[in-house]
Amino acid sequence: MFSRFFVLFVGLTGSLFVQGTSSTLQIRSGDKHIEFTLDALKAMPQKTVSYHNPHTNADETYSGVPLIDLLAGLGVAHGKDLHGKALSEYVVATGSDGYKAVLALAEADPEFHPGDVLVADAMDGKPLDAKTGPFRLVVSEDKRPARSVHSLVSIEVKAAD
Repeated sequence: MFSRFFVLFVGLTGSLFVQGTSSTLQIRSGDKHIEFTLDALKAMPQKTVSYHNPHTNADETYSGVPLIDLLAGLGVAHGKDLHGKALSEYVVATGSDGYKAVLALAEADPEFHPGDVLVADAMDGKPLDAKTGPFRLVVSEDKRPARSVHSLVSIEVKAAD
């Protein structure tokens, strides 16, 4: 799937890099790494989710790529392969201001959890503004948007000891 949308370079360290503009999102799992540009993310199949944000007292609609689709490109367990030891894995999402939020890997998988977890690039049909974008993690089933990390710069998959 990635070769259809991106120009990839596999380095000596096993890292994957997506070529494009300067605004990037780093995603890492173990020794594998992908760097997404805004253009690369927009080229992927998008999903739209809506939820009520109690902080703004408004309904918001976000479009982006399901997080699990991005993680699958790194070989992260998902779908029927998400069981056993893989259930101890978690995702740390970090914003440009250092804010971090944690999700269990299973929360990002629609075959395991009913909510949507997107890496969004648009809100209400418009690109995210400079304060919240260019990327935002959106967690649709949360009652408060505290894990919807704005100005998202990195995502890392880790395993609990």
